[in-house]
Amino acid sequence: MNELRIREHDGAITFEVRVAPRASRNRIIGVQDGALRVALTAPPVDGVANEALKKLLAKALGVAKSDVEILRGDRARIKVLRIHGVNAGEVRLGES
Repeated sequence: MNELRIREHDGAITFEVRVAPRASRNRIIGVQDGALRVALTAPPVDGVANEALKKLLAKALGVAKSDVEILRGDRARIKVLRIHGVNAGEVRLGES
C-alpha cells in the first residue's frame, strides 16, 4: 500500500502534493510515491490553481483555508504544503 508521507511539527503537518491542473473536476486522486495526487479544474495561472488546491484540501481536512499554506512549489506542479490544526493521525486523504 502506498502511504502519504506526513511530517508533524509544531502543531502542523507537512506533505508533498502533485497537482494536475485543467482537469474535468476537482478531486483527490490518491497517493503515489508518498505524495498526494490532486486534480484541479483551475488553470495554473495567477495563483488560481493554488487557491483551488487550498480550498479543496481545507474542505477535505475540515480546517479553514487560511490553515493551508504552500511552503514550496508555488509555481510548480509538485508542492510542499503545511496544514495547521490537524495531526498526522487524523489525515485520511487518498487512502483506500
